[in-house]
This record gives sequence, structure tokens and C-alpha cells, in this order.
Amino acid sequence: MDGVADPDLREALEAILMVAPEPVSARHLSDVLGVAESVIDRELRALSADYRGENGVQRGFELREAGHGWRIYSSPRYSDIVAHFVTWGQSTRLSGPALETLAVIAYRQPVSRSQIAEIRGVNVDGVVRTLVTRGLIEPSGHEASGAVLYSTTGLFLEKMGMTSLADLPPTAPHLPELDELDDIEKDRQ
Repeated sequence: MDGVADPDLREALEAILMVAPEPVSARHLSDVLGVAESVIDRELRALSADYRGENGVQRGFELREAGHGWRIYSSPRYSDIVAHFVTWGQSTRLSGPALETLAVIAYRQPVSRSQIAEIRGVNVDGVVRTLVTRGLIEPSGHEASGAVLYSTTGLFLEKMGMTSLADLPPTAPHLPELDELDDIEKDRQ
């Protein structure tokens, strides 16, 4: 492909982003469309501003950078309506224990099941299997003992609307720092 003509570039980007099942990087779009990555980035940012209503036209969707790429999302203004539509007749939310386990993994990764269980004080085998099945966490290595270590996935970042783990909110000021928790764990052993 010789590259998309400038007048058609925004429409081509919209067409691709509408069918993309996950965030698409500017580099990938550049390769596919045969247009410089800097031009793609500029157009994506312009589309994002346009969708946010900076031109005075409100839309029910927006273009956001998340999970190391760009994706079209429904507008947060309509989150209740969209959630009701998507979950109509379903109950697929994560349980409290699953959310707690996911939080431990997000903040402590990579982390083993036994470390998660130690922090939570309960067996987490079933919850970890559920989170792996849903694609929110994945095995990311092994401890010296052979225990599997888990980390969050790109899907986790996407679902949370973050571009990196640095976007995680800070832990509460009254909680010990992660290094202090490691020291506590070592003292217990």
C-alpha cells in the first residue's frame, strides 16, 4: 500500500479503530496505512480531542490511549447506561475476593499464589484461575522454588483505562511501603 491520502486518513483510522478488538499502537497503524508514525499520532490526538467535544459537538464515544495503543471507548458520561446494556441479564462482575486478589497482584507483581495467600490470609487458587481465565493476569516467570509468578496483562491495563502500572493510584499513606512488607515477610520465615 502506498499510503492513505491525507483527506482519507482520519476516516481510515476511524474504520480500523471501530473494528479493533484491542488497543492499536500508532506504529502498527503507521505500518498498515503506510503513513509516518508522527502523522498518525497527530491525527489520533486530533480525533481524540474531537471526540471529547472540544469542537462543541458532544459524542457518546471517545478515543483514548490505553494499554500501549489507541481504542474507541464509550463516553464516561454514559457509563451507567452502557453498563446496563452490556450486563443486561448477566452477572459477570468480579467478586470481592477476585478484586482483592487482582489488587495484590497489580501492586506486588510478579507475585506467587503463596505470597498472595499470605497477604490475603486465604487460599487464592480458584480466584487466580478465574483471573487467568478472564485474561487479567498471566504467568510471568518462576521463583527459585519453581512456584509460578503472576503479573497483570495488557487487558488489565485496558479495562482499567491505564497506559502503564505507573497509573495505579498510590496506596494509602497509612499502609507500609512494599519494601517494608518484604521485610515483614522475611521476618516471618
